[in-house]
Amino acid sequence: MKLFLILAALNGFLSVALGAFGAHGLEGKVSEKGLEQWGKAVDYQMFHTVALFVTGLLMSKVQTGLMTGAGWFFIIGILLFSGSLYIYAPTGIKTFAMITPVGGLAFLIGWVLLGYAIIKFI
Repeated sequence: MKLFLILAALNGFLSVALGAFGAHGLEGKVSEKGLEQWGKAVDYQMFHTVALFVTGLLMSKVQTGLMTGAGWFFIIGILLFSGSLYIYAPTGIKTFAMITPVGGLAFLIGWVLLGYAIIKFI
């Protein structure tokens, strides 16, 4: 529980910092498409930071492996989805773009686990 809340706070900070860097530090240095990809990475990192925070809060009410699994899948999704886009956007190396859907799948699994835990235990 506490670990997910700490990781959510860290990811919230990073989302804001990376968003500002993309808006101010990358402008004119990467293509418009690269800036859009960077923005998508920031958006999805922040959305799933909130999901991770909610997961951590719900764990104080219900301790289940489903919640723990959801939290870890959100973290994996942030690393793979947003992380791959953070690298792909400025470099254009397509190998990183191929990792992005795996992160998206991790997000989906996290949401399914969280939803199932809520249905079953709350």
